[in-house]
Amino acid sequence: MSMFCFQCQEASKGVGCTIKGVCGKNEDVANLQDLLMYVVKGIATYAHHGRALGMEDDAANKFIIDALFTTITNANFDQEKITEVITEGLMIRDRLKKEFIAKGGDANISDFGATSWNPESTAGYVAKGSVVGVLAIENEDVRSLKELITYGLKGAAAYAEHAWNLGFENKDFNAFIQRALFEITRNDISADELIALTLETGKYGVDVMALLDEANTSTYGNPEITEVNIGVSDKPGILISGHDLKDMEELLKQTEGTGVDVYTHSEMLPANYYPEFKKYSHFVGNYGNAWWKQDKEFASFNGPVLMTTNCITPPKASYKDRVYTTGAAGFEGVKHIPNRAKDGAKDFSQIIEHAKQCEAPIEIEKGKIVGGFAHNQVMQLADKVVDAVKTGAIRKFFVMAGCDGRMKSRDYYTEFAEKLPKDTVILTAGCAKYRYNKLPLGDIGGIPRVLDAGQCNDSYSLAVIALKLKEVFELNDINDLPIAYNIAWYEQKAVIVLLALLHLGVKNIHLGPTLPAFLSPNVAKVLIDTFGIGGIGTVDEDMKMFMN
Repeated sequence: MSMFCFQCQEASKGVGCTIKGVCGKNEDVANLQDLLMYVVKGIATYAHHGRALGMEDDAANKFIIDALFTTITNANFDQEKITEVITEGLMIRDRLKKEFIAKGGDANISDFGATSWNPESTAGYVAKGSVVGVLAIENEDVRSLKELITYGLKGAAAYAEHAWNLGFENKDFNAFIQRALFEITRNDISADELIALTLETGKYGVDVMALLDEANTSTYGNPEITEVNIGVSDKPGILISGHDLKDMEELLKQTEGTGVDVYTHSEMLPANYYPEFKKYSHFVGNYGNAWWKQDKEFASFNGPVLMTTNCITPPKASYKDRVYTTGAAGFEGVKHIPNRAKDGAKDFSQIIEHAKQCEAPIEIEKGKIVGGFAHNQVMQLADKVVDAVKTGAIRKFFVMAGCDGRMKSRDYYTEFAEKLPKDTVILTAGCAKYRYNKLPLGDIGGIPRVLDAGQCNDSYSLAVIALKLKEVFELNDINDLPIAYNIAWYEQKAVIVLLALLHLGVKNIHLGPTLPAFLSPNVAKVLIDTFGIGGIGTVDEDMKMFMN
């Protein structure tokens, strides 16, 4: 096979993509991403062991986080850019190795090939990538556990990168991610050690989501209950997608007074909930739906689109010249806005000037949607929520956070939301909400039946809410709460959310529309037996199971 990738929910035939990714990446990009992961593990080996010798390298810390983010599904399809990142990584590895040895470190600290591999040129990168990928680990169960950890680390790194952009860093997380990357290079690591490392990854997932929550709220204020406009104005606009709020801030500042409006798309919708962003009169609202509809929505928007992170899909010729990427995102032939200099801002002047030459967006829907139910806001409603539970007005909460996707089987989540009894409330975060956030589901005593906490990383808010309810109701076990978990997943940030919930002790989580392809039968059995992880069936069958 020319490539192998099974890190996302759309893995071909539920097994893995072997010719071209369903996401759209070709075999060369897939193999380069595998090689980048290989090089990152080499860097992590020296960074981890170097700590015992007093080594701490900020550039290596940041590179590892950014590189992991670059390999997330639908983030970067640019072969040239990934090649440059690999080359930079080799330079960082060699610098760390030299310092490590100079401080008395053992040159043979690891027999993992990435600690010493030295290519003659970039010409051999793709070929090397094809032999150091996922299938280089022969034992299926060991491979499964190592990849589960790897995908959790990728998701956690994405959240750490957003926090870093706002000036927040967790050095313990940096140390853990490097230790974990080293540990999964070991050939002698046991299954029990890998399971323990998996749960530890979940622990650090909680920590890094808490860090990002602090970064976002201390910088932009606590999200508020907000009615978000989904219509359009008569001015040209820029559509911003992805997840990075620092990019959002800088774009709003630089477009102020230019006659160019700003709209959010997909996972950037929750930017509308932050007080700091509401002060911009040219911030119109949200345009469109989840990431997978961008082929039609980017076309009808008319103006330029800024992809700050994943999820980008291969752009169509009709609008490709209007797509800009920045940060970890990239696509061959698409304009890329460079990273900000230290203590500086990104320069969005090119995309702003482009917008001025474009027509206003074509209106695709009208009205408003409500969101902003992060933990701080829900805690202000705590008495009302608790009373509704005690009186039976609210019988059950359903956590339906996670990702959306293009598979027809995801209609399940719309139907599930529609059929939920009227005395239930949906707690959501991530783009999974687009399956039901525009349905007329009503409210319970003024409490909307869909409470949107925000982006996928704001699943942390849902965990905080659950822990607070456990305290209020004086329960010993979080699983005794009237909360069910029916989560849709797609990519690696959903993996770290899952591991974080497992670390917090949450059991009986149901994942759909399919269980991850990277879970071997034996590993899946461990998760099922230990944590009650399950898949989904039909809506009617699952409704009976959950309500009982």
